[in-house]
Amino acid sequence: MEQAKIDSYGDELFAALRERRVVEPLTDRESDMTIEDAYGISQRLLARRLEDGERVIGKKIGVTSKVVQSMLNVHQPDFGFLTDRMVYDNGDTLPLSTEMIQARAEGEIAFILASDLKGPGVTNADVAAATLGVMPCFEIVDSRIRDWQIKIQDTIADNASCGLFVLGDRLVDPADLDLTVCGMVLEKNGEIIATGAGAAALQSPLNAVAWLANTLGAYGIGLEAGEVILSGSLAALIPVAAGDCMSMKIGGLGSASVRFG
Repeated sequence: MEQAKIDSYGDELFAALRERRVVEPLTDRESDMTIEDAYGISQRLLARRLEDGERVIGKKIGVTSKVVQSMLNVHQPDFGFLTDRMVYDNGDTLPLSTEMIQARAEGEIAFILASDLKGPGVTNADVAAATLGVMPCFEIVDSRIRDWQIKIQDTIADNASCGLFVLGDRLVDPADLDLTVCGMVLEKNGEIIATGAGAAALQSPLNAVAWLANTLGAYGIGLEAGEVILSGSLAALIPVAAGDCMSMKIGGLGSASVRFG
């Protein structure tokens, strides 16, 4: 795809993000769009956000669990970028009416890095050694693509369907845990709505972060000390609306909660 067209789609998605509106699926308009084209569009979208005053504070891996892949009919992981405009504190109220379009919540494990990671060749042991701590996290995903009618290229171009995220109540040393078997219980408005475990994220959240570091490394991008890394959903995506309240607990990690306004 020509660079001018890549830039045009990135600009279109940036306008949709700021104006809280959807666009038609890019793959309906560009049937031969490649994964590389889509990441080029994502980079343009990110550049526009940075020009508008945002700052990168982390990265995310998306579409890691089988249940999410089935829900979205997208069958491989992808990555996106987290900015300072996206992060909220535990217990905060997220302003859906001013920030989001078609929000869905997912529970996952966030990593806070103590040192840099850059692929290729990053292993699970490297991830564990580079991690300051882990904590529960809500990622509130969103899509600028109408009705979530996405193929892998659409969600990649749209910054891996990033929206907002909420970090949990404490930071835990991963050396004290088996992240594969950490169990999650997710509640919405006081009722258990989903359960999951660390193994849902590419068999281990460590696998997910290693995949992310190695995939980004091919683009000359690293995971940096101090960054937040979201390792992927442990259960199905949950639609949310103003007035909803969600909470989660992950065994050995702690809890997180969020309200929607």
